[in-house]
Amino acid sequence: MSGFWCEAALIEADGGDVAGSGGARRPEIAAGVRLEVHEGRISGIATGVRPEAGDQILNGVVFPAAANAHSHAFHRILRGRTHDGRGDFWVWREQMYRSAAELTPEKYEKLATAVFTEMVVSGFSSVAEFHYVHHQPGGIPYAEPHAMELALARAAVASGIRLTLLDTLYLAGGIGTPLSPEQARFGDADADAWLDRLGSLRAGVARSFPPELVGVGAALHSVRGVPEEALKTVAAKLPADIPLHIHLSEQPAENQACIEAYGVTPAGLLARHGLLSRRLSAVHATHLTPEDIRLLGDAGATVVMCPTTEADLADGIGPARALSDAGSTIALGTDQHAVIDPWVEMRTLEHGERLASGQRGRFSPQELFHAATIGATASMATPIASALEVGAVCDLMAVAPDSVRTAGSIPRQFAFSATASDVTDVVIAAELVASNGAHVRLGTPGSLLAEALKEFS
Repeated sequence: MSGFWCEAALIEADGGDVAGSGGARRPEIAAGVRLEVHEGRISGIATGVRPEAGDQILNGVVFPAAANAHSHAFHRILRGRTHDGRGDFWVWREQMYRSAAELTPEKYEKLATAVFTEMVVSGFSSVAEFHYVHHQPGGIPYAEPHAMELALARAAVASGIRLTLLDTLYLAGGIGTPLSPEQARFGDADADAWLDRLGSLRAGVARSFPPELVGVGAALHSVRGVPEEALKTVAAKLPADIPLHIHLSEQPAENQACIEAYGVTPAGLLARHGLLSRRLSAVHATHLTPEDIRLLGDAGATVVMCPTTEADLADGIGPARALSDAGSTIALGTDQHAVIDPWVEMRTLEHGERLASGQRGRFSPQELFHAATIGATASMATPIASALEVGAVCDLMAVAPDSVRTAGSIPRQFAFSATASDVTDVVIAAELVASNGAHVRLGTPGSLLAEALKEFS
């Protein structure tokens, strides 16, 4: 195959004399776009042309594929199963622990393959998996080192998605509280033991998987799950060349406990130990003070919003616009996978802002698409689909412009009309991996999920 021919595509163009552009590039929809590819990357672009012999034809409007900056793959078990009675957070939490207790490396590989396949078919080409189910129930290590982690890596390879495996430090059940029996398999002896295990995992993954497909990052579960002394160790010893993630200020109770224990908010505690930086991705960041917003913005940290999960769990609406204005980069994740759909996450972010502020247009369609794609750059250890430009990885999603949802929409505004059901083709590393709702090699994600979920109560 010599390249891809796109009926239409979102490409970067020079701003020229457009008012307010300052000559900067701006996205535009061009017709008849041909992408030459070499070793999984775009090596040439032509517009207004016809396909050449051997080209793969992509109908509809082609965009860079989306990046999922926060995922817990096993939470997919919970979709539609935690709403009995009034379905409060504690009902969800109890079911989550039961599901975690049932995981084995074999079951997790099968489940994660199905979940990652659902992501791919929906338009994602990369995912940051916030992984903390490390050991057997009771905290007993598996005989095979990194058995659970390698199961996730194999699942990513099978589905074709680019995986950033975020190995998570989880030492406490709450500030001043030991891990509960349900949490024992998440833990390590201390931060140094985790750092040793992380180093071993990085070496093992580097030996066994292509670096552009599987990479390793680090995560701190939260200030509830990582005591201050461990934060000091991480700040001093964590290698500087990998991304770092943390759940931050997801609920008011977390903030209150942190203030009572340490005299500062979670963001303030991270700042105290030099952990706020451009490599940090703060997940949720829902309940922040103005000073927290300033700290995160001044550090240039990425803030990963998960709007459908935050709505599902009634966590609240985070200050995304204020964070962006302060200097943070906004990225999007699907977290517990109540929905796996980059387009729905985009507009749910904006709809939350509108509901909280009483104003429309808090984020432009271009800003929302940025959040769903290159906003995740610092969150990932693998490449991100940026603009359709020479040198970028050839990760694409084609969207039907004439579905019952998108018909009549301006393609640049698909964030307010499209859904994953409108994604017709997905390309990762210049390979067509999904078409018309099915994975090219694995079939429909619904069938895979139904089969995998049979193994969980």
